[in-house]
Amino acid sequence: MRALLATLLLLLCIPAFADPLTGGPSSSLGQGGSGDFLPVDEAYKLEAEVPDATHVRLYWEIAEGYYLYQHSFKFALQEDGKPIATEPAFPESLQRTDEFFGEVHVFYDEADITLTAAHPFKPGAQITVTYQGCADAGLCYPPQKKYFTLDPASGAATPAAPPSRAAQTVQAPRAAELSALPYMLLLAFIGGAILNLMPCVFPILSLKVLSFARATDHNRHLHSWLYTAGVVASFVGIAAVLIGLQQAGRAVGWGFQLQSPGFVIALAYLFLVMGLSLSGLIQLGGSLMNAGSSLAARGGLAGSFFTGVLAVVVASPCTAPFMGTALGFAITQPPVIGLSVFAALGLGMAAPLILFGYSRAARSIMPTPGPWMETLKQFLAFPLYAAAVWLLWVAGRQTGVNTMAAALAGALALSLALWLWSLGGWRRALALACAALAIGLGSMHELDRKLDGALTAGGKLAWSEAKVAELRSEGRPVFVDVTADWCITCMANEHGVLLSDAVSAAFARHDVAYLVADWTNYDPEIARFIEGFGRTGIPLYLLYPADPAQAPQILPQILTRDGVIAALAAVSGEKPKVADNLP
Repeated sequence: MRALLATLLLLLCIPAFADPLTGGPSSSLGQGGSGDFLPVDEAYKLEAEVPDATHVRLYWEIAEGYYLYQHSFKFALQEDGKPIATEPAFPESLQRTDEFFGEVHVFYDEADITLTAAHPFKPGAQITVTYQGCADAGLCYPPQKKYFTLDPASGAATPAAPPSRAAQTVQAPRAAELSALPYMLLLAFIGGAILNLMPCVFPILSLKVLSFARATDHNRHLHSWLYTAGVVASFVGIAAVLIGLQQAGRAVGWGFQLQSPGFVIALAYLFLVMGLSLSGLIQLGGSLMNAGSSLAARGGLAGSFFTGVLAVVVASPCTAPFMGTALGFAITQPPVIGLSVFAALGLGMAAPLILFGYSRAARSIMPTPGPWMETLKQFLAFPLYAAAVWLLWVAGRQTGVNTMAAALAGALALSLALWLWSLGGWRRALALACAALAIGLGSMHELDRKLDGALTAGGKLAWSEAKVAELRSEGRPVFVDVTADWCITCMANEHGVLLSDAVSAAFARHDVAYLVADWTNYDPEIARFIEGFGRTGIPLYLLYPADPAQAPQILPQILTRDGVIAALAAVSGEKPKVADNLP
């Protein structure tokens, strides 16, 4: 069933895009990298000292063939829980063109950085040091954090344990962080624009563009900006909730609303109603496509706004290229900076409609208005039906088959209610009763009791950090697949790559354990695990060497068979054979 749904969704959507930037550079193993890599603490040996009460010296000894990014350094000095501003003095760096970040400054051999505090600090002050580096051979490590307790009297900087979440405070943005903001805004804008090509979003955008065919210039401009306002407001609203929950100590990430079966079922019902309207089986008018007749009744202006809201809601399962890095940056910054990144994401998503609203050249590529528009409108209903089927399947995976059956019965009752309502008269009383029945059936989320097990479908092992440590202590490499049934990219990777015969054979040949961290339902442990690698969403693929001292490799979000097979061979200490790379 999972494979069938994946195939259906892939046939209905534009091909996925690679996102090598999400959460920091991905490992390029399998794409040219080879050889054995050092554990991260051997590649970058960090020592710290305190020359006096206003300075901290940090010294990295960098192994040959490895380097550190200057822009990735972050320093957070605190005393009694209160931040102290610092100004870093960087040594001379080497400029290079990086495949992930473009023009960057890096350090080879060593990095000797002195921090100057805004005012003297007392013994017991703590500093958090963040850094990230890569190897010339192709491996990029996830960002590393080190913690030190400082004693100006003795000059010692003693390694310390990470502070608790409650003890962490947000430091004011530094100049280095602000300098990265334009780049992150650009990534967010591009990622938002690409979201329009994702399933479910594309039909909504297409219908809005079709509505421009006979509209006046004034109406096109007005409605495109109202749609933009809806998109931007929705992204900022979701971001505010996400940031608020995270600052309150709740480990959540992008797409968290889809971890609620009730929300998933409600979204499936919305898609069903939209599809029935487009097919002409019920006559609720175009206002339905604007997220509800009551919201769109006022001359269609509110409708354009709430169409933007709807587009953001249905885009939430998707992660477009360049979004990951921008979202990861946004979540780690003060709220004002974070919200500005999400606003740029919304502007990017709304940009194509603005283009069609203002550009005569863009509209000229559309055929002359005619009967084809009605045919296309009816065709666009089928991707919405497919999305409703997928969402009901997700709800079934979150809960069980009884809940999915109740939701399907609710969908039938909802369809009957809409048909009865269209007949008018006394039948509308029956329509209201059927609608109430649909809501009741869709609210039954506790009909199934899910059992936790050590094995997932297909014999894969269920993830836990303890299980990873156990397998590595036995001398086995470990592959961790952080996935969810509502993640379209995850399904595409599994169906097209991870479950293929060639990749399955490579897992068995190299004795790599396959662990699945299923985030379909909310799990704070998995959320914290994802956050530890600088990510806010999924998919996330990690490949752990058997040696517990070595850091895991982060694979790209969009997988290829050749890349995975080569990575499995490298982590097992073998060079991949030519035959291994054949599909």
